[in-house]
Amino acid sequence: MEPDLVKQLKHFVTEQQLFQQQQPLLLAVSGGVDSVVLCDICHKAGYQFVIAHCNFKLRGIESDNDEIFVKNLAKNYGVPILVQPFNTTAYATENKKSIQVAARELRYNWFEQIANNATVELLIQQNKEEVATIKKNQLPTCILTAHHANDSIETLLMNFFKGTGIKGLQGIIPKHQQLKNIIRPLLFATKQQIMQYASENNVAYVEDASNATDKYTRNYFRNQLIPSLTTIFPKVEDNLKDNLQRFSDIEVLYNQAIQLHKKNLIVTKSNEVHIPILKLQKTQPITTVLYEVIKQYGFTAHQTKDVLDVINSSTGKFVQSQTHQAIKNRNWLIIAPIQSIKASTILVQHPNEVIQFAAGKLTIQSLANTATIQTLPTVAQLNAAAIQFPLLLRKWKQGDYFYPLGMQKKKKLSKFFIDQKLSLVQKEKIWVLEMDKKIIWVIGLRIDNRFKITNITSPQLLITFESLDASI
Repeated sequence: MEPDLVKQLKHFVTEQQLFQQQQPLLLAVSGGVDSVVLCDICHKAGYQFVIAHCNFKLRGIESDNDEIFVKNLAKNYGVPILVQPFNTTAYATENKKSIQVAARELRYNWFEQIANNATVELLIQQNKEEVATIKKNQLPTCILTAHHANDSIETLLMNFFKGTGIKGLQGIIPKHQQLKNIIRPLLFATKQQIMQYASENNVAYVEDASNATDKYTRNYFRNQLIPSLTTIFPKVEDNLKDNLQRFSDIEVLYNQAIQLHKKNLIVTKSNEVHIPILKLQKTQPITTVLYEVIKQYGFTAHQTKDVLDVINSSTGKFVQSQTHQAIKNRNWLIIAPIQSIKASTILVQHPNEVIQFAAGKLTIQSLANTATIQTLPTVAQLNAAAIQFPLLLRKWKQGDYFYPLGMQKKKKLSKFFIDQKLSLVQKEKIWVLEMDKKIIWVIGLRIDNRFKITNITSPQLLITFESLDASI
């Protein structure tokens, strides 16, 4: 008859759709009670697995003894084993990380290699004794860790006190969000259940002395805080375990509501997001919804207030993340990538050239005459007799002015852009063509009146602009 923990494991695996019955597994086994019990119940459940053990070399002879214990465990179950030693202290020093973080990174980096079969394939080729029995069709496709319900409760509390969104209140989830091959099939079981199983089934394991010290944050929660809470609320662990499922359900509903708000608010234009400010201001709760919109563009929770200040400011105000700007343009909040291309100057030496530049392509043709006048903003027809090469192709700058077609007075480009109702993002993309410090064409918008063609039978310069940006 199967022990209850084995039945519960099978049920949890099926319910959460973690893996298939015959799927090759790799069990991360430290030698401690949690991972050894996981190993035992997986064996009794009939799962096919390989053991993986990390030796972090942090406790001298104890670390080596743990490795020996796990190797013997693999022999007892008749399964292959992979062992990886790490110089954790050196890695932590070199990368300026805590020992805990260093060990975690080393562990999961190795797991990722195993998930890609790189480590196993290499060891098979080298015919290491430990993995000699692994066959090609037995290469592990899932990596199981022994995180249990109490680990998840501790994570919930640590996230709560650090400050977290709804996602952090779920604790540990059965499938790793980044490394999809990492599975936690023991989350249904409490530490007490695991200890009871080990006792009733005579499961031997090793104790890690570092688990008793409170110098690590998790150990403090485990050894001090939760036991103290239990003296006041005896069922605190059961209650928090139930809350983990409630918070998981709440996140599903939360995400559904956020998606509805995004669909109602966001207008996508090329690589920009446009949000109507009046509609955003009527959205409740505005701070939460706004954060959920901007966070995918590199903005932090603390910058949400700054973005709210921007929408209540004058046109042109903006807040910047590492990758994007949130800019107010009249009645719109525009989120756009930061322009990484700096202004540059390109020398155009001859007519009949094709110029590739950051914003697109210019095709320049010298024509004897043109029978028709084109009115497309992406085409400039200029009086060839008034133009002398070379020309300069550059980004516009403050102080630039020209004589817009049809006008006898000059106008600053900054005012011209206001008339054209260009956003700050659109302004940043504007280039001009200049001759002898005179702008002959604001590319894609308007030619200078001084260089217009006066007679369609006269020689002309025909310039066509092909933009790389669909919004221009």
